[in-house]
Amino acid sequence: MSKLLQISPVIFPLETAQSITKRAMEKIAEIGVPYTLTVVDGAGNLVLATRMDGAAIASIDTSLAKARTAIYFGATTKELGNAVVDKGPLATIQTSASVPLAFVAGGIPIRDSAGVVVGGLGAGGASPEQDHEVATYALGL
Repeated sequence: MSKLLQISPVIFPLETAQSITKRAMEKIAEIGVPYTLTVVDGAGNLVLATRMDGAAIASIDTSLAKARTAIYFGATTKELGNAVVDKGPLATIQTSASVPLAFVAGGIPIRDSAGVVVGGLGAGGASPEQDHEVATYALGL
């Protein structure tokens, strides 16, 4: 088999994204609701998006927005929720960002062994609490 031509650096390995997604599926099976899971690299670029049969169409965009938000701020989207309330420190961020962001539970940054944010996981499909539960389980947190 010939080696594939690589045209850009691998910032977050697909194999790792697949492993995270597989683990998330274990928790999703307990919940019983179809999900969309999105893994992005440390720059917010898509690595892997998985939409289960029957998952809400909105979950495609929300899972990506949650993953990006988590890496942009280095925090879970659950933790960031209060920052966007009226007069909160990030109250106007959604109107000034060039990409969609989501400040609802279900997005978690992925950190390396030194604590550096190298990617993000966004889960969408059920309630925000369940989305957060799926994401934390997938990352072993």
